[in-house]
Amino acid sequence: MSADTAKTGVAAPEEAPRNSSGGRPGDQARHEGPSSNGPKRRGISAVPLPYLLIAPAIVAIGAVFAWPLVKTVIMSFQDMGRRELWSGDSPPWVGFEQFANVLGDSQFWSVTGRTVLFMVVCVGATMLVGLGLAMLMQRMSTWVRLLLTGALVAAWSMPLLVATSVFRWFADSDYGVANSLLSKLPGVDFQGHNWFINPWQGFTIIAAVVIWGAVPFVVITLYAALTQVPRELEEAAQLDGAGSFGVFRHVVFPVIKPVFQMVATLSVIWDFNIFGQVFLMRANKPEPEYQLLGIYSFQKAFESSSFSQGTAIALITVLLLAGVAVYYLRQLLKTGEVE
Repeated sequence: MSADTAKTGVAAPEEAPRNSSGGRPGDQARHEGPSSNGPKRRGISAVPLPYLLIAPAIVAIGAVFAWPLVKTVIMSFQDMGRRELWSGDSPPWVGFEQFANVLGDSQFWSVTGRTVLFMVVCVGATMLVGLGLAMLMQRMSTWVRLLLTGALVAAWSMPLLVATSVFRWFADSDYGVANSLLSKLPGVDFQGHNWFINPWQGFTIIAAVVIWGAVPFVVITLYAALTQVPRELEEAAQLDGAGSFGVFRHVVFPVIKPVFQMVATLSVIWDFNIFGQVFLMRANKPEPEYQLLGIYSFQKAFESSSFSQGTAIALITVLLLAGVAVYYLRQLLKTGEVE
């Protein structure tokens, strides 16, 4: 009997014997799960499941975008004419001859400069008007904002053919609304004025169609971004003495900058590839002074029957736009590093 037993009169529980490793027999059972004693179950691995789920989308994208792009690249190094198209014969390989012919043509550079200028004007006007309307929507009452949003969505969803027809009627030389309204001004006579004789005036009407169709997307997207600007930061900047422009520059714009860059990049890509507005405005036969890169590539391929040269122009356009996309991705990554 131990000393503790003599004092308390209660026998202490007998200590369990220790195993060879120094621990009690139950310790190993408690630390090891029940699966450690039996064979491990091997189920179907869940790693390939995400790839299986996105496989249909990848196949669809490959069929719609990747394969035509591959065919375009191949055709640009060949000399495919009308004979090869109808007979099915393999066109001869000419290497970089098509690119040399395109880049050595002064008309190509004239069309490229015209396209860049048209794109800059359209994107600049679209972003300016879109940002202004988005900021104005913040100060509207709820029902006015809903009414404006409905009108923007209706304008955005209007088919291109309908929108172009409306603007053609608007600028018609005989029955156009623009000529009638301008002729009411004192000393102004625009009756019978043809807006498309002068390419600068004609591109003004075409730019109006492009801007009118692009503004709704910009307004709705930028308004959604403006709703994420903390009101407390604006109030703090105003208390520190910042004016309206200062608040926008140092508080509002840094918050909406990623969305603004995204919308601007998409606008550059869309406006650089303008085709339908010019083609429909000029009754499916655009004059040389109305040629943009899309029109120029189409006419080279189908009117001159130089399909390979048309694809070479299209490929050069893709490379130019790829540079814009790379710039946007770099800015996006820089924004992520700062945050």
